[in-house]
Amino acid sequence: MARRRCPVSTAALTGIFVRLKLSLLRNGLRQSSGRTAVFVVSVVLAVLLAAAQLAGLLLLRGNEDAATVVVLLTGVVALGWAVLPLFFPSGDETLDPTRLVMLPLRPGPLVGALLGASVVGIGPLFTLCLVVGSALAPARGAAATAVAVVAIPLTLLVCVALARAVAAANIRLLTSRKGRDLAVLSGLLIAVGIQFVNFGVQSLSRSGGLSALDPAAGVVRWIPPASAIGAVDSASAGSWASAAAQLALAAGALAALLWWWQRSLTRLMTAPDGSTLAAASEPTRPGSSASGLHRLLPEGRTGTVMMRFLRYVWRDPKTKGAWVTSLAVGLIVPVFNALQGTGSVYFACFAAAMLGMLMYNQFGQDTSAFWMVALTISATRDAYAELRARTLALLVITLPYMTLVCAVTTGMMDRWADLPEVLGLSFALLGAMLATGAVASALFPYSIPQDSAYKNVAPGQGALAWMSILGGVLGSALLCAPVIALTVWLHTSGSGTLWLVLPVGTAYAALVTWAGLRIAAPRTAGRLPEILTAVSKG
Repeated sequence: MARRRCPVSTAALTGIFVRLKLSLLRNGLRQSSGRTAVFVVSVVLAVLLAAAQLAGLLLLRGNEDAATVVVLLTGVVALGWAVLPLFFPSGDETLDPTRLVMLPLRPGPLVGALLGASVVGIGPLFTLCLVVGSALAPARGAAATAVAVVAIPLTLLVCVALARAVAAANIRLLTSRKGRDLAVLSGLLIAVGIQFVNFGVQSLSRSGGLSALDPAAGVVRWIPPASAIGAVDSASAGSWASAAAQLALAAGALAALLWWWQRSLTRLMTAPDGSTLAAASEPTRPGSSASGLHRLLPEGRTGTVMMRFLRYVWRDPKTKGAWVTSLAVGLIVPVFNALQGTGSVYFACFAAAMLGMLMYNQFGQDTSAFWMVALTISATRDAYAELRARTLALLVITLPYMTLVCAVTTGMMDRWADLPEVLGLSFALLGAMLATGAVASALFPYSIPQDSAYKNVAPGQGALAWMSILGGVLGSALLCAPVIALTVWLHTSGSGTLWLVLPVGTAYAALVTWAGLRIAAPRTAGRLPEILTAVSKG
């Protein structure tokens, strides 16, 4: 008679998963002293920041705006826990549920064990300190403190469960190429978020303080998990019905998230992965958009190289991320400064700087496949044709976009008369960066790792990347000096001919770009083995 196997309890399974996570973390740190040093520094910085955050929140006790601050802060933290798995899918590889498919585990105990193991880490520690400060800041009296004791673990568990439920529901996407594209674009989210925070802080300073946030806090205090922190404030005010309802909302949200998480795990661990079946069964359609675009490009090598360049922009996650970030930041900086009333029309040149930097390390995006490009270069004229085609493909996107940014910036500031001047300076700066970027691509190539969404330079080549970018930026500033001097002279002379900056800047940009390509071409043709070695290390 077969002996019946007793199911493992959730508590025992949680202990196993916590020890497993700690063991994997310890073994991973043993692989490299550099990785250990980075981890230790990260822990120290996180603990110091968490302690400072906790002390700052405790200092808010007794302040009339304390509840507003902590409720909104908790809402922002919960939002971060919800979206970070979408942009950092490999942040906690030890808890990837796809690694547990072959284990005989039921979804219920598995969810509890994963939830317990998820509380172990730097992120949960930082969140715990923040939640403790947020719960104690508005607490007044023993009853409110008792509510805070319940609200602290409840808030932390809701945040962790939210992150895990979102990750489990989207794990197929996050492990696909689209997911890697999304991870690469995380830098764009951070850049946009910083601009919004800056704009919001300046708006608050003009509106007279934190009281302007009271309407928003009144809504967020009923949204879990911020509702648990709102319950502490309600208990301090003696509103026990509101406090009970807010705690119930947070507890209900935790139960709903655990149920969603369990359903996602069940589907993930029992259903076949058909994410690529539809794509594999789709017939190749003639006359696709790529072939249509190819018909618009020049004949011969120039059109072929331009098409390859544009396909990299659309298909390669690293290249796409760099382009989208440059396009977005190049527009965000001048527009947000114009909205705040502190900007200048010359901020529009920031778009030229961001887009011009895309010319640097042209061969790095080819990685080890550069050998196919090298086979087509047998003389200086071939190298010149290759670099010229890449430059033309870059200009196809940058020129209309820069014109749009300059027009939007001058229009928002109602200074349309400055548009020719700003365009001329932007074109000159772009031409200078294209020239220095071509030379830097030949002299300082480096590899871009493809197995990591967050490393843009291969180990040991960081100095090359900094030399390429820093030297190119300084060289571009020197190359732009004649056009800048002309602009200053026209301003001081008061001749009213500032429109001359546009044709002069355009012609100067074309001349500088041509000269840069001519200088870079023989160096590219003579250093093909060195370039191939440098870009193949990733």
